[in-house]
Amino acid sequence: MFGDTHALGRRIPQLFAGLALYGASMALMLRSGLGLDPWDVLHQGLQRTVGLSVGAWVTICGALVLLLWIPLRQRPGLGTVANVLVIGASMDLTLRVVGDVTALPVRIALSVGAIALNGLATGLYIGARLGPGPRDGLMTGLHRRTGRSLRLLRTGIEVTVLTAGLLLGGTAGVGTVAYALAIGPMAQFFLRWCTVPVAAGDSRKE
Repeated sequence: MFGDTHALGRRIPQLFAGLALYGASMALMLRSGLGLDPWDVLHQGLQRTVGLSVGAWVTICGALVLLLWIPLRQRPGLGTVANVLVIGASMDLTLRVVGDVTALPVRIALSVGAIALNGLATGLYIGARLGPGPRDGLMTGLHRRTGRSLRLLRTGIEVTVLTAGLLLGGTAGVGTVAYALAIGPMAQFFLRWCTVPVAAGDSRKE
């Protein structure tokens, strides 16, 4: 499960730091009011329609997506379970600390900063190599089972959740577009610096 065990002293703290920052970045995007990433449009739509907090829906949806791993025969790691438990709680905590923002320049800065922070957080938790998040695992599991391209599957999943979120009253906007365009390159950039090196003789992929 852990592979390169000698590096756990770095990998586990890095995992939890990345997940906590990921939840914080999602909260900052919400406070900017300029649009959310597709999954958070769904989470916000569920919050507005059903109740509970946005962070609670992050956790609930993560757990439900994780159930879809069963027929796909995906195996969760520590990072997968931590993803479900930490991100939503971190998002709700940050929302309690950061209040509403009204000035447009501040909202723009908040959105840009949130996207950059999300890229760093993604690099940290993926670079810890302790298991993918539920949503990423769903995509790779479907890829393995269907043979469809990862790009096609990711696009299909995110368009589906975005559409459902909008129908439920979630918020999309320029921040949604900026996130879609920037998060891939930013995550790739930070992964170069955040990926924990694999020890010699340990070739397992996590």
